Amino acid sequence: MEQKSTKKKFPKWIWFIVIVGLAAFGAYKFWPRQPQPSADSSQSGNHGGWSKKGGRISSDSPIVTATAKIGDINIYLNGLGSVTPLNTVTVKYQVSGQIMKVLFKEGQIVNEGDLLAQIDTRPFEIQLAQAQGQLLHDQALLDDAKLDLKRYQVLSSQDSIPQQQVDTQAALVQQYEGTVKVDGAAVNNAKLQIAYANVTAPISGQIGLRLEDAGNIISPGDTTGLAVITKLQPITVIFSIPEDNLPQVLSKYQAGVKLVADAYDREETKKIATGYLLAVDSQIDQTTGTVKLKAVFDNKDYALYPNQFVNIHLLVDVEKGAVIIPVAAIQQGPEGSFVFVVKSDNTVTVREVTPGPTQEDNVAIEDGLSAGDVVVVEGADKLKEGSKVTLSGHKHKTSSSGTSSPGETP
Repeated sequence: MEQKSTKKKFPKWIWFIVIVGLAAFGAYKFWPRQPQPSADSSQSGNHGGWSKKGGRISSDSPIVTATAKIGDINIYLNGLGSVTPLNTVTVKYQVSGQIMKVLFKEGQIVNEGDLLAQIDTRPFEIQLAQAQGQLLHDQALLDDAKLDLKRYQVLSSQDSIPQQQVDTQAALVQQYEGTVKVDGAAVNNAKLQIAYANVTAPISGQIGLRLEDAGNIISPGDTTGLAVITKLQPITVIFSIPEDNLPQVLSKYQAGVKLVADAYDREETKKIATGYLLAVDSQIDQTTGTVKLKAVFDNKDYALYPNQFVNIHLLVDVEKGAVIIPVAAIQQGPEGSFVFVVKSDNTVTVREVTPGPTQEDNVAIEDGLSAGDVVVVEGADKLKEGSKVTLSGHKHKTSSSGTSSPGETP
């Protein structure tokens, strides 16, 4: 008789538990883990991987720097202004009649004296012919009266006629002379009406949209006119500055110094034109505490347009030999402005500074820095006193005039 096997089979769920356990042990044993922070780091209370000396444990902080340079920096007064043309003329009519032709294109640049429109001249030509005919008639009477006066004067010298007759004839001559002058004025007036029928541009500039069409009957009493001409070259900008800055401007203006004015767009990122200060208003606006100034620009490229809002930078002084760094290097703290200065061992130190006037992306430092100091421009948000840094870039440029101003170079 065959014996039955006594070997027991393990349940499948036991094998499943064994396999999962082995996999977990292998993951724990061989999976890479983050190193534990050092004791110094734990004791100092630093978080986020910073060492006690300020450097990052795994690597240095990458930054971009700039070197403080000696140079000149311009001091500007800024004000919001509106472009205002020197002349704006509404072209109106000086005679009544029908418009026969309109000879300009809307928006074109016209010169003084250019023919813009023609009014029907036939009524004025008839008036001219009448005046000329009357003039010939009265001139003939004058010539005849003068001949009679000569005859009377001869006869009077011979005592052939009384002197009263000579005097009467002389008065008649003067009367005809006056009539002839009136006739001559009538002729000139008729010629002037014909000239007025040719409507010309009174100034040079850009002509606007047409306000009257050919065929309309117009008269000098019309309020609209033919079109509006605006003088664009040169053009002015009226802007305001605080009254506290007025003495600084007046001292230069009254001394005959031509103060340079730069016009920028609304975002103050693009320079539109360069001109100079033309006039200062005679009084301060008490409601705003400002005074109006007027600057004039050549506007050769027509970049400035009437009623356009622009930002004016008025150059009032130049600070010579200033220590200049990029504005981006200036940081703000509880105690005021400061910069991070990079030392020779590639660590940074906090240096309190006194900023002065700014020009575009540059700022003059009144106190706290010297020429040659290297300051952090980018990456300062990750730094503190003593941080170890890695230089990933350097910014600086020098203008062609020799004035140093921070900026980017290769």
